Amino acid sequence: MTDRVARAAGAAGRAWRATTRPYRTWRAISTSFQTPVGLTPREKIWQLNKVRLYHYEPRVPKEDRHPVPLLLVFAAINRPFLLDMRPGNSFVEFMLDEGFDVYLIDWGESGPEDSEMRVDDYGAEYVPRAVRRVQAHAGVDEVSMLGYCLGALIVLLYGALYPDGPMKNMILLTPPLDMSHREGSLFTHWLDKRWFDVDSFTSNLGGLLPTGAIENGGKMLKAVANYVGAYVNLWDRIDDAEQTRNWQVMHRWVHDGVPLPAEAFRQWVHDYLWANALVEGKHVVKGHRVDLGDITVPVLNVLAKFDHIVPNAQSLPVAELVGSDDVTTEVVHAGHIGIMAGGKARHVLWPALSSWLGERSVREEG
Repeated sequence: MTDRVARAAGAAGRAWRATTRPYRTWRAISTSFQTPVGLTPREKIWQLNKVRLYHYEPRVPKEDRHPVPLLLVFAAINRPFLLDMRPGNSFVEFMLDEGFDVYLIDWGESGPEDSEMRVDDYGAEYVPRAVRRVQAHAGVDEVSMLGYCLGALIVLLYGALYPDGPMKNMILLTPPLDMSHREGSLFTHWLDKRWFDVDSFTSNLGGLLPTGAIENGGKMLKAVANYVGAYVNLWDRIDDAEQTRNWQVMHRWVHDGVPLPAEAFRQWVHDYLWANALVEGKHVVKGHRVDLGDITVPVLNVLAKFDHIVPNAQSLPVAELVGSDDVTTEVVHAGHIGIMAGGKARHVLWPALSSWLGERSVREEG
């Protein structure tokens, strides 16, 4: 009788899950924007216009922390909570536990009043001010920096503009640098000057590249996977509460972008994509030619082997272009987002970053 009851209960449970699966899947999608993110305690220590600088609450005693703080620089087209998704699945939390003092630049959400902001302004105007605030807040002379995707490009720009500045170490994740390599990049083909008039396009944007254009442009790079496969994956894992919550966080991040100033997009296309001026040594900011060879600090350049957004060929030349004699290039078996937020990131990339940075975050003697 007991076995019969157990079988009946099991059959009823399976029937209930099968019957309610469509509703539970729909509910998980519709409530994804209510999923809490970025929960690691922090305080805002500086703000200029829309840009904010945060300091995360340390998790280890001061005497056990690395003496050089880490400043995180994310791309200006996404919200940075990809670095701090959920408790137990947070890069920020991991690095705090590893004894790093962690800061983050949040670019905020651009409005029409920011329409004339250029890519150069991020690296030449805002980052230097944020770095000085980190120095003052932490009471240090040197700061390590980590840039992700377009954030990595900004870190490179800052490092070349201020080679004698306080940067101690540079970590680059999937930097979109050498645009002469167009193989495997749909973006470079879509934006080819032969058929894309960026000046006319941006003049009709009302000052901002809308989030829909950014989001759907990225999703179209893998249309079937993004528009169909992502939801099939949720359907398959809807009975697993933990996996469902992780899916919701990622879904929220993908669909919760921020607009980009139209001028920043226009300049990126003209100067960084078409002219490849930063790589060619022809990029000029505030009357100063930007030379990547002036970067002499230790550099860790991390590529995603299956990156469909920034092909490896665009990131690999970092080692040849910077002037540092301490350059490490790592290729992680992951995609552009999975490299930081995938299931294996905390076991592969995060420990590697901590180890490399820890060895180079010691206080100089004398």
